[in-house]
Amino acid sequence: MSQYDTHTYDVLVIGAGGAGLRAAIEASSAGVSVGLVCKSLLGKAHTVMAEGGVAAALANVDERDSWKVHFADTMRGGQYLNNWRMAEIHAKEAPDRVRELEAWGALFDRTSDGRILQRNFGGHQYPRLAHVGDRTGLEMIRVLQDHGIHQGVDVHMECTVVSILKDGDRISGAFGYEREKGRFKLFCAKAIVLATGGVGKAYKITSNSWEYTGDGHSLAYHAGAELIDMEFVQFHPTGMVWPPSVRGILVTEGVRGEGGILKNNLGERFMFDHIPELYVNQTSDDPEEGWRYTQGDRNARRPPELLTRDHVARCIVSEVQEGRGSPHGGVFLDISWIKEKLSNSEVHIKRKLPSMYHQFMQLADLDITKEPMEVGPTTHYIMGGIRVDGDSQMTCVPGLFASGECGAGLHGANRLGGNSLSDLLVLGKRAGEYAAKFAKENSEATLSGTEIESSASWALRFFNSDADSNGANPFQIQYNLQDLMQELVGIARSEEGLNNARVQIQNLMDQSEQISIGGNREYNPGWHTALDLHSLMTVSESIALAASERKASIGAHSRDDYPEKEEPGAGKYNTVVQKSEDGTMEVRREPIPPVRDDLQAIIEEMG
Repeated sequence: MSQYDTHTYDVLVIGAGGAGLRAAIEASSAGVSVGLVCKSLLGKAHTVMAEGGVAAALANVDERDSWKVHFADTMRGGQYLNNWRMAEIHAKEAPDRVRELEAWGALFDRTSDGRILQRNFGGHQYPRLAHVGDRTGLEMIRVLQDHGIHQGVDVHMECTVVSILKDGDRISGAFGYEREKGRFKLFCAKAIVLATGGVGKAYKITSNSWEYTGDGHSLAYHAGAELIDMEFVQFHPTGMVWPPSVRGILVTEGVRGEGGILKNNLGERFMFDHIPELYVNQTSDDPEEGWRYTQGDRNARRPPELLTRDHVARCIVSEVQEGRGSPHGGVFLDISWIKEKLSNSEVHIKRKLPSMYHQFMQLADLDITKEPMEVGPTTHYIMGGIRVDGDSQMTCVPGLFASGECGAGLHGANRLGGNSLSDLLVLGKRAGEYAAKFAKENSEATLSGTEIESSASWALRFFNSDADSNGANPFQIQYNLQDLMQELVGIARSEEGLNNARVQIQNLMDQSEQISIGGNREYNPGWHTALDLHSLMTVSESIALAASERKASIGAHSRDDYPEKEEPGAGKYNTVVQKSEDGTMEVRREPIPPVRDDLQAIIEEMG
């Protein structure tokens, strides 16, 4: 062990986005030593892409909002496949976490009387998203970083963890390497919190950046933890589609929250034709008109563009497939129409959506105050992930916790916009709190020298001193994987396509074992990509396997061959993926426990 750069902590947090930072802050405040590992630079986390706002029932704009309404909206959006305990905790604690963030220095937009301003968002009944223009995630990261650094958290930047180390059944540490120099790093820890984000780089068109290769999902799976509901991959309805160099970059739902409308190439506002039976179509083409809930007293008008993300994404795909798409394979998102309503519309748009204005001006030479944007679905988020306990966020592996996007349960079959930021605040705090508690209650685990050497040998297996070697190219394998996932395991799926995908993924796995890399470990992107492929293959196989198992179209999972929401007689269940004793990936179904009576009453009361 002396040959490795070794660090010892009570709690190690892997991932430095919002969930990781919030977990590190909470663990450190409990008086334990905390190490924080991030794959890229501190501050470059996908949390900054969450532009629209953080969902919390503050009731600053509409006094009818409450945690009960937020809970019911989250459950309905998730098609009642959510972990209801997590949804309860999330709805109850989100307001306190937002006020806490404000106390730490977050500068939210304000109402006229000085309270935190909240905006409408898809699937939320009332204006619920506290925001900072369209840069909410960036402000959140700024505040959490500043607060975390002053808590005394040790940060290891540009470091990738390749394996979780264990002492018997429990966690003992982690093994990784510095991306710049290639030197190995060994972390001894009593508890580990995984907060590594999503899996977007398994797909060709994604809003995710290069870091999001499913590392946390893969680390947990190979350490013996369970993955659940991996079939539920969220395709955000609005990503840029032109120019090709920026295809997939997110166009925040805040554009639609501020009044943006979707049109096809005929100039029709097509979402009025796709309102589910649950809602009443107001039949008006006036952008200020929308749909109303059919039950209860919820009569606030809402535009149909703010239906749930899975629904809007499928409607956009349908318009394109039927020949009514924009010139570059999307549809038009228009915020410029508000000039008909506001005399100072240009100033209003630039103030409310500054990032979107500059993004389109700089990347597409398009002025959103005057012209519509071309948008289309982009892989954005995964609701499935590492199975955790609803209260503590610990996995079935003692000492291993997960939070944020890589943790699963809260969102069910579909995440509502804005719930990701409140998720990472609420459940990130809990993960850090219970990880610190676990570390205090348990002695230091023993590291296995054999396990460490095995991890090092595994990471170095791709190197080949023969410059003329004809080994497989890691970049080409990743490209092929993204292509097949986009085509066969994307928005629309079928049994034939999923079976084909699983065969092709296995073939790519076999090819990845033949990768041969020249040079050395310093500044070697080929080596980094080869190691990332292990995680990408793991999550891709689990998504395809779980999608094949769920023979229904529900939430973000759509099957062309099974259009009904539920399988006859199957009831509501989670798909559980776990590594078998012989190393193969297995899937099973587990019924979702009945909702607690008082929470069921809330759901029924809210319609």
